[in-house]
Amino acid sequence: MGGRVALVTGGSRGIGAATARALAADGHRVAICARSDAEGSGAALAVQADVTDAASIDAAFAAVEAELGPVEILVNNAGITRDGLLVRMGDDQWRDVLRTNLDGAFVATRRALPGMMKGRFGRIVHVASVAGAMGSAGQANYAAAKAGLVGFGRSVAREMASRSITSNVVEPGPIATAMTDELPAARRADLAASVPLGRFGTAEEVAALIAFLCSDAAGFITGAVVPVDGGLSMGR
Repeated sequence: MGGRVALVTGGSRGIGAATARALAADGHRVAICARSDAEGSGAALAVQADVTDAASIDAAFAAVEAELGPVEILVNNAGITRDGLLVRMGDDQWRDVLRTNLDGAFVATRRALPGMMKGRFGRIVHVASVAGAMGSAGQANYAAAKAGLVGFGRSVAREMASRSITSNVVEPGPIATAMTDELPAARRADLAASVPLGRFGTAEEVAALIAFLCSDAAGFITGAVVPVDGGLSMGR
């Protein structure tokens, strides 16, 4: 059994599934937690879990540890959107997005750290968004959660560096996923035009960066915030 044990939250589709496949291709033993099945993710193990529920995450980690071993790589990818203009945004829209996108990363990271500290090795990658850096009309909740991941990820980096545990953040821009496929064609065209490279990115392009940050070769990189956005956020 080669490689390390990796857990990807929100790993059943999109960036999460592409990340699971990339990590598996690198020889890691990959588990995903999600609310749906793992078909096509390349994961060795799929567990159902709610990242907003500490007991659910604890049970998911226990299942991964029993089947594959202690989690050495954690990718905090689980996220949702509940878009709407702020003046009309309900409390549930705000709370649900913050709890899933930000609190979920806290819950999973806190559960992963004791094992990583014991093993004196860890790779943690948080999937944020350029929306957190630039703002996004109609997504105040989502942008706030993703901006929070930057502060959270860098705090983890400072706390854990002495244990050889790294913590980095990736900020995808417009990425071709099932979510963006549902946008009207005119909106997709406008988004693509806003990107200097003139197109949407792919989940695989994001996953390639995540896989590198999870590798032994990235051992001297921590506290970094790396955009994968075709140049959209350059100069900020």
